[in-house]
Amino acid sequence: MEKSIKNYIVLILLAIIWGSSFILMKRGLEVYSYTQVAALRLFIAFISLAPFLFKAVKVVQKKHFVPIIIMAFFGNGIPAFLFTKAQTQLDSSLVGILNSLVPLFTLLLGIYFFKSKPTKTNIVGIIIGLCGAVFLTYSTMGEGVQINSYMYLVILATVMYAISINVIKKYLQDIDALSVTALAFAIIGPLSLFYIFSPDFFTVSVSDKGIEALLYITLLAVVGTSSAVVIFNKLINRSSAIFASSVTYLIPIVAILWGVFDGETITFIHLISVVIILSGVYLVNKKSLTK
Repeated sequence: MEKSIKNYIVLILLAIIWGSSFILMKRGLEVYSYTQVAALRLFIAFISLAPFLFKAVKVVQKKHFVPIIIMAFFGNGIPAFLFTKAQTQLDSSLVGILNSLVPLFTLLLGIYFFKSKPTKTNIVGIIIGLCGAVFLTYSTMGEGVQINSYMYLVILATVMYAISINVIKKYLQDIDALSVTALAFAIIGPLSLFYIFSPDFFTVSVSDKGIEALLYITLLAVVGTSSAVVIFNKLINRSSAIFASSVTYLIPIVAILWGVFDGETITFIHLISVVIILSGVYLVNKKSLTK
């Protein structure tokens, strides 16, 4: 019971971090291109994790190489660019809805390719949580949903996240979360340098707006990326892949709370949606298997 409570606390913490990360990402996009924001995020995260590489290299084994590469590109590298590109054309509410597909894809891929065996209760929880997230996010849209091709970038990113989550759960259980994360960013961090520098990068980065945006991106990289990914990987090891992925259901709730700080009001529909989401998350974790 105590372990379960800790898992819920970690899940909420991650939702707060990642829900706030969208705001930091937007601040960065006001000054830098989407490729620069994504690349800076990955490279700075790599720098913050570099001190832990020595230990990571000592504990990693040959069997971990391919899973870590998959985690690096599918769980962090490629989605970083897909999300920043999508954020330039999509409303954050729509991105929140699409991001809530991660648990569903985690479930489907886990069953068909990773031999996961979730209970019927877990499956019902995923459906309920997804409905609650969609209901909550859609109720905050003043102008409705504007569908365009950038939606597919987010959907592709959620599929990649689902693949990475299942790979971590199945193949990286015997290596600590900090080492796995440090090694993953050691792969994609240096590669991201190719996308940072442009003819006007140094001119922009030394301006007042450039420095401010860079501070937001640094906070996004250190707190919203490297630290959050370590916590997330540890949560996958401690619980189930499906439960860990259900953090995406809670992110819209964080977005609503940020709206309250901006003067928006919480309606009865919002409260009902939150109850639905929390019920779904509870069922996702109830008697869930660790496969």
